[in-house]
Amino acid sequence: MALSALSLIAVYFLPVWNIQLWAPQYPEGIEMFIWINHLSGDIEIINGLNHYIGMKYINEDMFPELQFLPYVMGALIALGVWVAFAGTKRWLNIWASVLVLGSIGLLVDMYLWGYDYGHNLDPTAAIQVPGMAYQPPLIGYKMLLNFGAYSVPDTGGWVFTTALIVAVLMWLKETFLKKSK
Repeated sequence: MALSALSLIAVYFLPVWNIQLWAPQYPEGIEMFIWINHLSGDIEIINGLNHYIGMKYINEDMFPELQFLPYVMGALIALGVWVAFAGTKRWLNIWASVLVLGSIGLLVDMYLWGYDYGHNLDPTAAIQVPGMAYQPPLIGYKMLLNFGAYSVPDTGGWVFTTALIVAVLMWLKETFLKKSK
């Protein structure tokens, strides 16, 4: 449990999410990386392209989550280490619940940002397709006009997912296997 919690330190140094775009004019693809405290990648190219269809300019200031997620992650790490040393089922339940609910909350938050970003378009944009929304996929692949968009967890996201799975498996073990003995 302690190793699982301490593995979350890697999230400070690895991107958590990756969004890739491909089109005939960009066969090598362009991408954006979402970290717990900043954005990186081909953001200026994406902003230049999105301007034509009326999407908002992407910048770190539009995501207040980037300001507090490093502190939330620090609290999760500390709580996970506490759980490992406390050794009680109660604290394990709390940590596993916080990880599961926090993950769901982050996915909902990402979906809502993507929805707003892809639906609230500038009505004076150069390119307008009636009825077309440009919401990127939350997870997976989606065609947006002539762009293929692919959105998946990046390395930091998989580290977080692994810690979440370990917490849930430990909870399952403590809840169901201990009762059967």
